[in-house]
Amino acid sequence: MIERYTLPQMKELWSDENKFRKWVEVEILACEAQAKLGNIPKSVVPRIRKKANFNVEKINQIEQKVKHDVIAFLTNLAEYIGEDSKYIHLGMTSYDVVDTALSLILKDAGNIILKDLEELKKVVREKAFQYKNTPMIGRTHGVQAEPISLGLKFALWYAEIERDIERLKRAIKTVSVGKLSGAVGNFAHLNPKIEEYVCKKAGLVPASVSTQILQRDRHAEFVTTMAIIAGSIEKFTTEIRNLQRTEILELEEGFTKGQKGSSAMPHKRNPFMCERLTGMARVVRGDALAALENMNLWHERDITNSAVERVILPDSTSLVNYILVNFTRIMENLTVYPENMLKNIDKTRGLVFSQRILTKLTQKTKTREEAYALVQENAMKAWNTGESFKELVLQDQRIKKYLSQKEILDCFDLKYYLRNVDYIFKRVFGRK
Repeated sequence: MIERYTLPQMKELWSDENKFRKWVEVEILACEAQAKLGNIPKSVVPRIRKKANFNVEKINQIEQKVKHDVIAFLTNLAEYIGEDSKYIHLGMTSYDVVDTALSLILKDAGNIILKDLEELKKVVREKAFQYKNTPMIGRTHGVQAEPISLGLKFALWYAEIERDIERLKRAIKTVSVGKLSGAVGNFAHLNPKIEEYVCKKAGLVPASVSTQILQRDRHAEFVTTMAIIAGSIEKFTTEIRNLQRTEILELEEGFTKGQKGSSAMPHKRNPFMCERLTGMARVVRGDALAALENMNLWHERDITNSAVERVILPDSTSLVNYILVNFTRIMENLTVYPENMLKNIDKTRGLVFSQRILTKLTQKTKTREEAYALVQENAMKAWNTGESFKELVLQDQRIKKYLSQKEILDCFDLKYYLRNVDYIFKRVFGRK
């Protein structure tokens, strides 16, 4: 696990201490189920629950000798429980415990990230409404296209975050399953009612069918969902980084007092956190590929997935947690330069209004091609000479044959491009 980028709550969740606590709980619930079925004395269950404990360091020491983590755990657990430990793990295989407990951890990790997404969604919504009618230039292929509003850009992000939330809810549901079906999934030594009982008590759903393990398409769906969430943030941070470029400078990652951007250049204010989160998204994508590779296991199981998951499951969830928490802070402290947005709209000296002129002309000329040729000729002249596109159009007698001065000037009104922002906001945010 990448310790430096693991926040406290997620660090505790993926700790050995928490893992073994989950293992203990699965084992005790299985004992409760066995007692209810009359397979073991009911009197032993309270004693087992009271005495059940473990020591992480001792488990690790035992594992060094036996080379099996679950056997090491059961050995140490038996030292605390004593004679009643013979009722522990009856008919079960290791992954009845491991996979069911892992599902509980993934469910908890998913819910932490779900809260992160909800918090980010709230902040992005506030920013969208704050800058709802703040005009800026829209860009396609990295080139100025037509005016939009900054709020519209944030509304787009908000809608994507909502989709991420729905994806994550589905992924949490997919991994919220348990299995206590024995060594090859046929319940040869376990009554299926034990699985039903344990899963219900633990807040999971029994897998309809399993082998020795839960099938890894579930985990692949969960980790690929982590990758999509990270990809969304990568997209947002890349946009901020681009808009922070000196030549544009419309947005800027917050720069705190005492912060330094470069060891050599004291003037630098770099979007370092946006860059960090962009890089982390690449790691999560790599985790997703490994999760997809884990789906292919031999027969009723092999352990090629096991070591991989010890890396990718803690890492992907920890990184996405870190990414979301820190991107929320970036959004809260984002610096916005509306005056630069207006300057950038004017940078092409009116060229970004060319489609409006084209549309007006097309309504009056014989063909669209004729209108397009007139507008493009003036646009290319403005590009090449630096003259004002608006002035060139106003001086072109061929265009003035079709459009009055007022009609031409109306084509350069910024408000025209924001006239449907309210409508879009209603579709994204609802009527409220």
